[in-house]
Amino acid sequence: MLRLGFRPFYLLSALLACVSVPLWIGVFIGHVPWDLELPALYWHAHEMLFGFAAGVIAGFLLTAVRAWTGRDTARGPLLGTLALLWLAARVAFFVAPYPVFAALDVVLLPAVAVILLRVLIQAGNKRNLPLIGILLLMSAANLVFHLSAMGAITVPVMASLYAELALILMVISVMTGRVVPMFTKNVTPGLVITIPRKFDLTLLAVTAVALALWVVSAPAMLTLVACLLAAALHAVRLYQWHPQVTLTRPILWVLHLSYLWMPLGFVLLAMAQLGWVSDSIAVHAFAVGVIGGLIIGMITRTARGHTGRPLKASKGEAIAYALVLIAAVLRTIVPAIEPQYYLRCLEVAAALWAVGFAIYLVIYTPWLTRTRLDGKDG
Repeated sequence: MLRLGFRPFYLLSALLACVSVPLWIGVFIGHVPWDLELPALYWHAHEMLFGFAAGVIAGFLLTAVRAWTGRDTARGPLLGTLALLWLAARVAFFVAPYPVFAALDVVLLPAVAVILLRVLIQAGNKRNLPLIGILLLMSAANLVFHLSAMGAITVPVMASLYAELALILMVISVMTGRVVPMFTKNVTPGLVITIPRKFDLTLLAVTAVALALWVVSAPAMLTLVACLLAAALHAVRLYQWHPQVTLTRPILWVLHLSYLWMPLGFVLLAMAQLGWVSDSIAVHAFAVGVIGGLIIGMITRTARGHTGRPLKASKGEAIAYALVLIAAVLRTIVPAIEPQYYLRCLEVAAALWAVGFAIYLVIYTPWLTRTRLDGKDG
């Protein structure tokens, strides 16, 4: 469990995904009482972003940086401490005073950033240093969230949550640009995917601007134009990845279909500026479609690779992919078209999401708690 970062963090994050979303829906529709200090909506959003997504990002980067540099990141007692810190924060929210939860929660991301920074500097790996900057910005957003929730500052709580969502989307924009075309080419003989560096840099810049304008509540028309431009660029990028060649490979089509939610999310965010849909619809297109879909795809693929297993999804994994992506449709598209079905869609989407990640736990818990099949370290 403590040989490499993906092992504890993938399992813990998947468990949180299974438990927290049904709990939130139970609270939202009135079946579960809630008398805790933080409003349930803020807890739900925080745990999905700073608990679930940040936990997966931490596990992924602790694993990837080791692969990029050939140097150990965190393992053994240090990795166990990081995982327990993440878990302690999740539990502390329910059993400890809020400041204790906040203190435990804000420590993890800076700690991971320091560990990774040391390894990257030692290896002379400058290319990935910007990821450390994003981790530190995520840490700052988390600190602002807790200070706002405790009334220490007057920044709106939702602004810090939107900022975290934006930062996660930036991490995804960077990492998918590196790995998705590579994964696609590796299993498609003769396929050539050549994307000019200027295009990717332009996409990242426009994406950052569009998200920043949204987070700071810039004039609606300015945000709308930036979002539409970002949507167009992400759609072009996906087209350049040749998604049609992945139709028979679930471990690939889940990444391409999840990325499709990126341009869709920006279109919905542009529509929200006109009042045609709610911000919540656009937010969940990103959160469930992009983040949830890519996470279920990546935590299967990377876990298979790092446990010495074939990079081919089983029927169970394909079902998990489909459940999460259907949950995204039910949480966003259906309520936008048929608002009268909103509550029912939420209930079904939450159930599908939870079952999808439960399937992951059933399949992967035995694998991630045992040594690699090939006997290698990791």
